[in-house]
Amino acid sequence: MIENKLAKLIATSLGFGYAPFGPGTFGTALGLIFYILFAYFFDIVESESESLHLNILLIILIFIFTWLGTWSARKLEPEWGHDPGKIVIDETIGVWITILFVPFSWINVLLAFVIFRFFDILKPLGIRAIDEKLHSPFSVMLDDIVAAIYSAIMLQLIVYFFMT
Repeated sequence: MIENKLAKLIATSLGFGYAPFGPGTFGTALGLIFYILFAYFFDIVESESESLHLNILLIILIFIFTWLGTWSARKLEPEWGHDPGKIVIDETIGVWITILFVPFSWINVLLAFVIFRFFDILKPLGIRAIDEKLHSPFSVMLDDIVAAIYSAIMLQLIVYFFMT
């Protein structure tokens, strides 16, 4: 019983996945809220700089929550089915991957949000096939991880060519 409640808390990113519309958008927003709080903690918000400590923290959290998200998807699949919309931990992780190694600025936070949602919703470039072909608890996470990698590349290119 407690395991099931914990799995739901993790899978829904603290309940954000229960949003009545656009739960993936809410999961993404939660990821960025945590990112901003971490940036304030590491005191990089006003400096528009990249923090090694923030990036290390995000990498650790990405690995931990990818594992926990996979566990949650496996635990909840009998009750919720495969990859229901209320599982949004993958979006939370995805936006962290997108914003990794990008200097903090409010415009970069906004760009990370928009670019990641674009790749997550449309699932171009073979992203959709990942979950369809693998159809496993890990593939619930993996398609968003791949969308996040594409998003990170796009964001890095924008920052490099247009913001430096």
